[in-house]
Amino acid sequence: MRATALIVGLSLLTACGPKPPGEAAAPPPPEATPAEKQALLAALPAPYNTGDLKNGEMRFALCRSCHTIAPGGANMTGPNLYGVFGRKAGTHPDFNYSQVVKAAGFTWDAEHLDKWLADPRGFMPGTKMSFAGLRDEKDRVDLIAYLKVETGYAP
Repeated sequence: MRATALIVGLSLLTACGPKPPGEAAAPPPPEATPAEKQALLAALPAPYNTGDLKNGEMRFALCRSCHTIAPGGANMTGPNLYGVFGRKAGTHPDFNYSQVVKAAGFTWDAEHLDKWLADPRGFMPGTKMSFAGLRDEKDRVDLIAYLKVETGYAP
């Protein structure tokens, strides 16, 4: 009986630790339905709750060559953006950030992302990001709303 309890206890402990190399990760959460996405959008703070998700998705096309947004997605030229809201700048695992982003000291929120998207190099001189910026405020609101809905943000 003691041996069985010990084996069960050890197997529970190992289940909580890191996965061995080659072991499959947990499957990503199911994609939200259009109705669920609209509900998430409506729950966002203003002005993002009035964002146009289709326009935001079209604006994200400018980002897609460097960033992924899927849970567990790959880092590319830029880091994966799933879970970006609430994450300290420069801390996504396995991504080689510029020193200026590593030292930024802020946590990503809509306000910081808006400034970043408007003019990355003006907002954070020394960044490696080559994106010129998204000048139109409405496009930035729509893009941020889209990212909040698509990257696991919980209002």
